[in-house]
Amino acid sequence: MNSNLIFLIVSLLIISCKNEKDLTKENVKSSIKPDQYISILGIAQDGGFPHIDNTKEFAAVKNGKIEKELVVSLGLIDGKENKKFLFEATPDMPEQLAILDSKHLQSDAIIDGVFLTHAHMGHYTGLMHFGREAMGAENIPVYAMPKMKSFLENNGPWSQLVSLKNIQINSIHADSIIEITRNLKIIPFLVPHRDEYSETVGYKIIGKNKSALFIPDINKWSLWQKDIVQEVKQVDYALIDATFFKNGEIPRPMSEVPHPFIEETESLFENEPKEIKSKIIFIHFNHSNPAMDENNSDRVALEKQGYRFAKSGDVLSL
Repeated sequence: MNSNLIFLIVSLLIISCKNEKDLTKENVKSSIKPDQYISILGIAQDGGFPHIDNTKEFAAVKNGKIEKELVVSLGLIDGKENKKFLFEATPDMPEQLAILDSKHLQSDAIIDGVFLTHAHMGHYTGLMHFGREAMGAENIPVYAMPKMKSFLENNGPWSQLVSLKNIQINSIHADSIIEITRNLKIIPFLVPHRDEYSETVGYKIIGKNKSALFIPDINKWSLWQKDIVQEVKQVDYALIDATFFKNGEIPRPMSEVPHPFIEETESLFENEPKEIKSKIIFIHFNHSNPAMDENNSDRVALEKQGYRFAKSGDVLSL
């Protein structure tokens, strides 16, 4: 065969492969940036990962043996409306807002609204970064239930955020519909939890095409007036409490910090088909939870059944 012809054929093959790769990249890029979507910004329980009083965890992160995980938070993005919202104001909120800005949506507003579930440290204390000691923000919309609103307004240092108008609290009510854009609706609902300072809610996030449950904290499923199996069946995604894998996981009475163990959730869905199990996305992992390790055998076994485990950076189209 003529050498010039061989060169021409090889060149065309290289160009074809390059274009195919570029097209594949573009498809991946477009698939993770639908018009409306949820972005997972953190997966750890309130204390984060690595966790206080666990020097070995900090050393392992520093040495690159394990990865740091931010506290549970969701970003909610509406690209058409150029708006972005945050679920939970965690201690890691500055980094999570930076991720929203750099990887998802840049706009004039740092955030268009923050939805709070309850008054435990991993879920609201990030509000401090809106204060005069940090950002000195102006009227950041914060969505809170009545007791949560009262707690923030009547207890320092949070009350200063209100008096200085760093935040503007919008009162929400259980089972009410909040239209945050033309294509996004939010419904808060009460769940049983350790309500020392406020009530606790989960959220239903409704997009144009799909919907999601977000229940990062709840006591036991049996204490809830609703049936978690039926609730999962009604949505496309269910981001639910997976603080602990099983009983005896931590060296203290686990009744002091009641959560549904992953094993308990698994037993409730035991007879459900894979298509239902695959709606479940476990989130809010305590540092002790072995499922934090992607290679853990129990986690792998659950994944084979269809269950999913939240990962920071995951995108869920709505």
